[in-house]
Amino acid sequence: QVQLVESGGGLVQAGGSLRLSCAASGRTFSWFGMGWFRQAPGKEREFVSAITSSGDSTHCEDSVKGRFAISRDNVENTVYLQMNNLKPEDTAVYYCAAALSVAFLKTYRINKWGQGTQVTVSS
Repeated sequence: QVQLVESGGGLVQAGGSLRLSCAASGRTFSWFGMGWFRQAPGKEREFVSAITSSGDSTHCEDSVKGRFAISRDNVENTVYLQMNNLKPEDTAVYYCAAALSVAFLKTYRINKWGQGTQVTVSS
């Protein structure tokens, strides 16, 4: 069973950048598609970005395309979310997730969630 621990959140001004990391334990990390979700106060959790188990394909939600980039290192068992040109509407708790495929991630069929990391973007 994979365990996920996020880090890298914080407070940043609009237009700034952050890189989130999600460290996975266990030997099965490379089997899983990995994704990032976010949940703003009073809103439902939403899909942000995903990457296939091999890292050969990525997917992003429309509002973050061109600003966010997901990547993974299957040697270091870590998935990253590079966030550039941040906007106040990106403020949320960001969650890392593991699932059997990108399709499963997009349909919220999640095997494991991380605990979340807060991202706050000031205007």
